[in-house]
Amino acid sequence: MDLIPYTRKVQYYENDPMGIVHHSNYIRWFEETRVDYMEQMGYGYRKAAEAGVDFAVLGVSCEYKSMVRFGDTVKIYMSVIALDATKLTIAYRVVDEETNQLRATGESRHCFFSAIKKRPVPLKKELPELYELIASTVPGISKQSMAI
Repeated sequence: MDLIPYTRKVQYYENDPMGIVHHSNYIRWFEETRVDYMEQMGYGYRKAAEAGVDFAVLGVSCEYKSMVRFGDTVKIYMSVIALDATKLTIAYRVVDEETNQLRATGESRHCFFSAIKKRPVPLKKELPELYELIASTVPGISKQSMAI
């Protein structure tokens, strides 16, 4: 599945007193990108949540490479770099739309969490359709490993 990068125009309120995007906004942008990714796959966050599965954040990191300012437009590329029964790891690249300059890289780790059972659950068993959609975007995961 070819995913379209998430495009984000920087808003004035996202800047700090130095006139650059405040570091906390990158984490929000990563979340916006994950939501967009699921929408592109045709299985949005809302649908997963209504089925009783959420994506609990285990950790997130961001490394800032160059400044982003008000009015800039960035493209955020994400890729699933690890997927197993209960966890997911995503990598991000934030790139200036006009210059293609790398602005930031990041990673987030998640577990599939059941709101009903109040514990991590295997996505492959809870929502097999979503697991297969995610797995189809991960290099190196065979159809055999996707079978239930």
